[in-house]
Amino acid sequence: MDPKERFYRQFQASCSTLQELINQLPTVSPIAGERQDAIEHILAGISRLSQEVADASDYIPAYDQRTYSQTVKALSDQLKDVTAKFAPKSRFQFKPRAAKTATNPKQQDSRHFVPPADPKIPVASKASSPESHNAVGTLPTLPGKNYNEEIARGGPGLGVRKPSFSAARDITLSNHQRLHIILPASASRATSSGALTNLDGCIIDMSAPTAKTAAGEGAPFVNLTLQNITGSLIIAGHVDGSVHLTGVRNSVLVLVARQIRIHECENVDLYLHSLSHPIIEDCTGMRFAPAPECYLTEREEKGTNQWDQVDDFKWLKADHSPNWSVLLENERLPLEIWKKTVPGGPGIGVNDILKQLGVGSRKA
Repeated sequence: MDPKERFYRQFQASCSTLQELINQLPTVSPIAGERQDAIEHILAGISRLSQEVADASDYIPAYDQRTYSQTVKALSDQLKDVTAKFAPKSRFQFKPRAAKTATNPKQQDSRHFVPPADPKIPVASKASSPESHNAVGTLPTLPGKNYNEEIARGGPGLGVRKPSFSAARDITLSNHQRLHIILPASASRATSSGALTNLDGCIIDMSAPTAKTAAGEGAPFVNLTLQNITGSLIIAGHVDGSVHLTGVRNSVLVLVARQIRIHECENVDLYLHSLSHPIIEDCTGMRFAPAPECYLTEREEKGTNQWDQVDDFKWLKADHSPNWSVLLENERLPLEIWKKTVPGGPGIGVNDILKQLGVGSRKA
């Protein structure tokens, strides 16, 4: 694919993701700094996108580069408008200069900034509603595949599935039983967000595409959601933002994230690297251990890990919450298991690996 076309598609996907995150901000709870964290992640994404535009100046025409830069600015302006609504109202306010804004509406409507390099992709209509005046607008829908349908072909059994997600913008795995799925490094183009839902007895390894290497390969998830997972091993990989766990039971998880929030989970061993206190709520039988070193990059090895500084929002007493504990060292899975057993091999099924790791064997 032509570098200009590739950059255009990646830029559009990034814009769409940032737009969605901005639109979701009003629904994010301000409690415990969750909304502020979401704002910081969006700011980081906009900054990264701006840097990517600058780095692409070698092969992008000057006109298109200005157009990309204007789109990034429109996202930044929209974020400012949304966050301004969260601030306490002042008794004294200056009225906005509406006349100046109205003189050149295209400067405020980033939909007019869609690069014209590809004539096959239509520009959004000018007859937009007032509510969407500051929106990035409708982005082109790229041809894609139903990866969940493709992964499920053949049903459960032996063998490792390695979907590329090369035609996807994000990674979604749902409604699978007894499957072993390992994402290759090429799936890093789809890590704008991730969601794993309704999995039973599965092994999922997303470490390769989400680990950012010194060579610049890999891209951490912006955010990740895990919901309704039972009796599974999930190596979720790296997440620059928040991870939300809901309804995970009798499973083993590996996570490297900025922050993690855990709701309604039971009997979960969590091997974790977190830059902030993990938060649990309505959980029982949670056990925490540091993430295995084989899943850490140089960035995590030098950083602070608060894996054992757990806050239980449903336990307000001064003594230790009975809902979580530190996984004893002699009960933690050895490094050899992570390196040799988890990847699987010829004739080794999902059930064999889960049994060796003791997944699902712990009783409440």
